[in-house]
Amino acid sequence: MKGILGIKVGMTQIFADDGKVVPVTVVKAGPCQVVQRKTTDVDGYDAVQIGIVEDRPPRKVNKARQGHFDKAGVVPTRRLVEFRIDDSDPAKPGDQLKASVFQEDDYVDVVGTSKGKGFQGVIKRHGFHGGRATHGSMFHRAPGSIGQASWPSRVFPGVKLPGRMGGKRVTVKNLKIVKVNEEENLIYLRGAVPGARNSYVALREAKRG
Repeated sequence: MKGILGIKVGMTQIFADDGKVVPVTVVKAGPCQVVQRKTTDVDGYDAVQIGIVEDRPPRKVNKARQGHFDKAGVVPTRRLVEFRIDDSDPAKPGDQLKASVFQEDDYVDVVGTSKGKGFQGVIKRHGFHGGRATHGSMFHRAPGSIGQASWPSRVFPGVKLPGRMGGKRVTVKNLKIVKVNEEENLIYLRGAVPGARNSYVALREAKRG
């Protein structure tokens, strides 16, 4: 299994061997622990459930989650994610995962939650161009026509309108790992990843790298 849960530290830049400046996102990947092993016989599919061990563990855990962690013999964690594996993978509850599961020049898909922008109009949310801003057009940032009048006399589903923007699950594919710091469990990814600083991100081996 090549997947791990991490926390986005922030963005910076490093110098490559040829002297070029490379923009990178630093992710604190691990240490993680396997909380549950799911099998085809019991759950219908093969996967592992992992959680990241943080410096400040959660203070309050309800009885259901506490029992789930006690069954695996691990400490409670705030966030759990699953990664699909095949039945030959030897992972079992209690195993430790660190940033060393990935190497430099590997390609990964990063899954995170995008920043919430609140309620936004169509220009910011969907990239509409808007109308003329001069000569009294009275049509600057409005969406324009959203449907027909006499028939069907309704707005079709899926029309791009103002609404809540961001705060959704986003996957960025084929990001290259520039550097791996195994001592501090830091992974340097070329480019940007979704989410704010200190948000959780999942790194998995690129499916189409």
